[in-house]
Amino acid sequence: MTRRTRPIPVYLTASLMGTLLVSACAEPLDFDLRGKMGGSVDTSQAARSATTARPRPDNRGIISYPNYQVAVARRGDTITDVAGRVGLPASELARFNGIELKDPLRAGEVIALPRRVAEPSPATGARTTGPIRPTADVDVTTLAAGAIERAAPTPARVADVSGVEPVRHKVSRGETAFTIARLYNVSPRSLAEWNGLDSDFTLREGQFLLIPVAAAPARVAAPDARVIEPGAGSPTPVPPSAARPLPAETLPPANTAQQVEEKPEPVADIGQASPAASNAAMVMPVSGSIIREYAKGRNEGIDISAPAGTAVKAAASGQVAAVTKNTENITIVVIKHPDDVLSIYTHLDNLSIKKGDAVSRGQSIGKVRAGSPSFLHFEVRKGFDSVDPMGYLQ
Repeated sequence: MTRRTRPIPVYLTASLMGTLLVSACAEPLDFDLRGKMGGSVDTSQAARSATTARPRPDNRGIISYPNYQVAVARRGDTITDVAGRVGLPASELARFNGIELKDPLRAGEVIALPRRVAEPSPATGARTTGPIRPTADVDVTTLAAGAIERAAPTPARVADVSGVEPVRHKVSRGETAFTIARLYNVSPRSLAEWNGLDSDFTLREGQFLLIPVAAAPARVAAPDARVIEPGAGSPTPVPPSAARPLPAETLPPANTAQQVEEKPEPVADIGQASPAASNAAMVMPVSGSIIREYAKGRNEGIDISAPAGTAVKAAASGQVAAVTKNTENITIVVIKHPDDVLSIYTHLDNLSIKKGDAVSRGQSIGKVRAGSPSFLHFEVRKGFDSVDPMGYLQ
């Protein structure tokens, strides 16, 4: 039996429309009509606008930029808790952010600081001292100065060194997460993730938002412009038998076949005392056993046991980007390699190189420093992120 769909009565339609109108008065309905009425709805541009992750704060929750600082709230925080960690009066912090002292904060919520406080530093869980700066402005010597501290156990979360300063937007009356996201051409989801918004994207007047930073476009290798016609490649080599016949093969008598011993082909003596070089991207800077392995966030490199005075070799060809010492007078050497790769060496002395020198793979750059035990600390970094050196050494 076929069931007929009954039309919605006119009075019910009017009632539904009235409910929508009442709801619209209570809270703005923010439909994303990008194609306008009568056109297609297109949200693909927002999906294509990929953004980076929010920088990691230091142990106090502070993210510091050249022009402003913010604090990131933890689960269960009030404005008083945040004020106590950053060292500002709770009333001043609440007034600046348009929030009441008793109001609970969401985990990850961004609280703008009305004035600057002490900069993040290694003492507060940051890699270096000072605000986050663009990558091009970060001196590799500054990065190297903290390398030895990272050789010891450190907190798993370390505040970022470099990045782009995002726009800081103050919410005005009537604005929603959707209208702000459209204003800056970012997705509402990324806006919520950067600012710890709830599932309803709730905002308050006077709230400060960090606008997500657009991700750098992925590098795509340029296609080969050459077009090779079929048959126009390298000529096929002519076999030797085409020029002259192969020599006749003379087999030994059957009764002596088992007595024939094959002799290896003679190899020219070029003075090579060790096996051929490995195809690995880098060589071990010293020979010895690894006494401490790579562990992201705890040990950003490997520690290689070696007697004091052992020659330390450059793991790969490059240029010496920095030669510095930390507060304990331990020497740190940073060598820059192609593709934004850095190798870092600590616990060495008697250097035979200086900043700016070009070095070759396997070239001696110094000696292992005396210690108890004596060892070399070795790191490999891709940009500013540490990677397991064994991936380059094997």
